[in-house]
Amino acid sequence: MADFDVFNGDADGICSLVQLRLDDPRDATLVTGVKRDISLLKRVRAASGDRVVALDISMEKNIEPLKSILDAGASVFYADHHHAGEIPEHENLESLINTAPEVCTSLLINGRLKGRFAAWAVTGAFGDNLETSARAAAAAAGLNDNVLPTLQKLGTYLNYNGYGPALEDLHFAPAELYGAVSQFDNPLDFVECGNGVFDKLEQGYLSDMAAAEGVKPVYEQPHAAVFMLPDAPWARRVSGVFSNDLVNQYPDRAHAVITESASDTLLISVRAPLNRRSGADEICRQFPTGGGRKAAAGINALPRSDLDTFIHVFSDYYLEN
Repeated sequence: MADFDVFNGDADGICSLVQLRLDDPRDATLVTGVKRDISLLKRVRAASGDRVVALDISMEKNIEPLKSILDAGASVFYADHHHAGEIPEHENLESLINTAPEVCTSLLINGRLKGRFAAWAVTGAFGDNLETSARAAAAAAGLNDNVLPTLQKLGTYLNYNGYGPALEDLHFAPAELYGAVSQFDNPLDFVECGNGVFDKLEQGYLSDMAAAEGVKPVYEQPHAAVFMLPDAPWARRVSGVFSNDLVNQYPDRAHAVITESASDTLLISVRAPLNRRSGADEICRQFPTGGGRKAAAGINALPRSDLDTFIHVFSDYYLEN
């Protein structure tokens, strides 16, 4: 029997798996990648009796390999908060799916484990820019308010590390980063004793965000704004957290952050208004390589010729809704 742990390479995916493996240690093969690399189940070659865990990746985007894994006789536990499509009915599948905009996979796992490793769940929720939900989970677990700024920083930095279209853009490969954080029952211990990993992430985050500070919108209305970042590693790394920062500054406005690339395509991060967390996934799914969740979504490779169309679709959606 073999075990496979398949997880998104962002804060939510990492913190979800940390909780599960602290509760139930397994010597599993890790399958992950950059944040936008969500078609991960196709890498799994499972046989009858094997166990597969899938965390924080859209079931809809993985439905065919999921069916193949189940038909091979493996069991699958699937937890996620993205658009799932039609969930298969299969005796070997256990699914924990909730697409509500105030929920993330870390919080779903926290509920399953009855708050046993709540500090990691709170870290994951902060990383997904769910501050209200993170603070509610922290209060329910009795965490001291004094520790929340540190957990928020850690969640933000873990999430920041996952962005970029290729592993060479990241400070740490997600599997390596999971290996570093998973040694600690408490994320505060990781921050203090994690062999300088936290410090490197913080330095990178602050440097990249400083580079983004001077970027001006290429399209701006009261209800929506669009920003363009250059084709550079710092820009690819910062696109998602820069989007989160914008929506926190302007909570009634939707934001799209577009990153140029050497090819004739564009990388896009979309954030719904913080005070109206819906629609981002609907917009992005209208374009090939697009997907995500209600509050935050993206397009991996938008043809440059479709840029004007995207801006019209994006702006019109939030003007009308």
